[in-house]
Amino acid sequence: MTPRKKFQGLVAATITPMTPDGQINLSVIGQYVDYLVSQQNIKSVFVNGTTGEGLSLSTQERKQLAEEWVCQGKDKLDHVIIHVGALSLPESQELARHAAAIGASAIAVIAPFFFKPTNKDVLIAFLQKVASEAPAVPFYYYHIPPLTGVKIRVEELLDGIKERIPTFQGVKFSDTDLLDLAQCINKNEGEQFAFLYGVDEQLLSALAVGANGAVGSTYNYLGQKTNLMLQALAKPDLALARKYQFLTGEFLNFVIKLGFGVAQTKAVMTLVSGIPMGPPRLPLVDASEEFIIQVKAKLESIVWPDGN
Repeated sequence: MTPRKKFQGLVAATITPMTPDGQINLSVIGQYVDYLVSQQNIKSVFVNGTTGEGLSLSTQERKQLAEEWVCQGKDKLDHVIIHVGALSLPESQELARHAAAIGASAIAVIAPFFFKPTNKDVLIAFLQKVASEAPAVPFYYYHIPPLTGVKIRVEELLDGIKERIPTFQGVKFSDTDLLDLAQCINKNEGEQFAFLYGVDEQLLSALAVGANGAVGSTYNYLGQKTNLMLQALAKPDLALARKYQFLTGEFLNFVIKLGFGVAQTKAVMTLVSGIPMGPPRLPLVDASEEFIIQVKAKLESIVWPDGN
């Protein structure tokens, strides 16, 4: 890995490959890295997050996955961000120390979501306790209120956060509240924070208000197409960028109506990449054969602007 490159562009939220009997399958991570780089032009990953079923894995499994991604990504990936959030503060601190020891590019932490922080100060206190265990590693807050139920606005959270968490570098912003995101960017222009957007079907809107890039599950298999959207926006060719966003949205709108989550994402990735991602871990259940058939037909029916 090349350290300390500024985060920008696309980051794949990695899937955790599993064997048919539900054990993590480290043997395909090297192939996974090569696929992302060569087929999707993706050189940054976010490991053990929502897409990776991080909160359904044991601490030991999370460490093994982090180690494998850092190892296999050496000299191939620009950034390996390790999500170390947990419901238990000591567990999260242990994972932060481990991520630092193995040379992770950065760590990220989700808000605790069973016993929830009741205000900004409590949340920052939790985040600071984790960040301090990896004092030389860039730290990101992972904001995903639809799953955590923690609805403390990021605009409020960022006020003075650098004084309490010196390693704070930015936010993985997985919420549809673009007003909150825009205010974060507007009020923190001088801080050089990175704002990585996490709602794939709304990425173009987030980029328009100043997001640096994105972390998402679809970049595992639509990374190349989304990179072409970024290139179109940079030209600028807004009409072409919109076309890519609309087609991504068309696909996601289709699968969401069928029932789309982590289990289905694993099935789509297996279908597109040929790398066996295996089943999800309970309480998630595997995608149906009917779902896979319908998704295959939908993907084949989409005509992208590049003709593929």
